[in-house]
Amino acid sequence: MLKKPLRDEYPAYYENYIGLVPDGELTDNLNTQIQDMITLFSSVDETQANYRYAENKWTLKEVIGHITDTERIMSYRLLRIARGDQTPLSGYDDEQYVREASFHSRSLSNLLEELVAVRYSTVSLIKGLHENTWPRKGIANNGEITVRALAYIIAGHELHHVKIIKESYLKR
Repeated sequence: MLKKPLRDEYPAYYENYIGLVPDGELTDNLNTQIQDMITLFSSVDETQANYRYAENKWTLKEVIGHITDTERIMSYRLLRIARGDQTPLSGYDDEQYVREASFHSRSLSNLLEELVAVRYSTVSLIKGLHENTWPRKGIANNGEITVRALAYIIAGHELHHVKIIKESYLKR
């Protein structure tokens, strides 16, 4: 079973995400998360999906799109580093990604469908990694990070946003 990354395997700003991931098999957690997300949104309609709890905050659709975009980027970083690529990988501006994506013009079901597809791809990638790849280090967003840390960040990032969704969007 893959263990949580050590503190020296990732930049400090990822600590919260990794701390949110429960103990247990990571791929099982990732699969459970996606089912939980589908359940969470099963009673959300399009009006609710376009809700933002404050000015300059994302809508639920934008949050889902952001989770998907971030998972794609983190999986790409994970793949590159797992394959031994030592090219420093740049950061990204998540606000710009959301602005440019037009998530508001897509249906909630379409956004969830994409999130599920990306998650299954991520799980497949993780399951296919040999154990000797987990401690490999690379540079992403100007910080040293391991393959193992990236896998946990993917899980923790979604959990972080699910907490916000429950507290700020669906608790009205």
